[in-house]
Amino acid sequence: MATLLITGFEPFGGFAVNPSQEVVKRLSSNGKPAGAVTAILPVDAAQAPGMITDLLLDLQPDLCLMLGQANGYAALSVERVAINLCDFRIPDNAGMQPIDEPIVQDGPAAYFSTAPVRAVVDAIRAAGIPANLSLSAGAYLCNMVYYVALHVCATRRLSTRCLFIHLPSLPAQSSVDPRPGPTMALETMYAGVHAALDACRSVRLSG
Repeated sequence: MATLLITGFEPFGGFAVNPSQEVVKRLSSNGKPAGAVTAILPVDAAQAPGMITDLLLDLQPDLCLMLGQANGYAALSVERVAINLCDFRIPDNAGMQPIDEPIVQDGPAAYFSTAPVRAVVDAIRAAGIPANLSLSAGAYLCNMVYYVALHVCATRRLSTRCLFIHLPSLPAQSSVDPRPGPTMALETMYAGVHAALDACRSVRLSG
């Protein structure tokens, strides 16, 4: 049984890279934490929910850490809430753009993270990396996957703790963005994710 599931997303929005994918790839190549499984999710509203559901049901990990990209962010953003809403500002990679649609018909309006979000923010900051606690994961694919993961764990009675962290853009993305914003080096994001994992493991072990 895996104790840890870490996911990122493929590139979207016209970019050739996605920092969440790059962090997950680096985790895989540098030696994953013991008992960890990594996966890259498609930016596809028809496929991503089923993929995260299957991973959770098959692995039943202690922790599911999901990573995604958020343009314009200057810090790692630890997401507190996932809402039952699809309101895509741009189409996904399959061309779908649901507006004002629920993720799960008749599902709860929202779920709170089941991970120690404040401890995660504190740990990332203690590592010298900017981080903040965000109220909502938005209404695009990141939020959709977060909501589905929490819904699956709640309805299937899994003890998995679920956490979503938005990562800033990479410098290489800013160089081709007509409206460049804040960026963060991959090495910095990688270190921040490691700090988040350590914080989750510490809280888990301590009760």
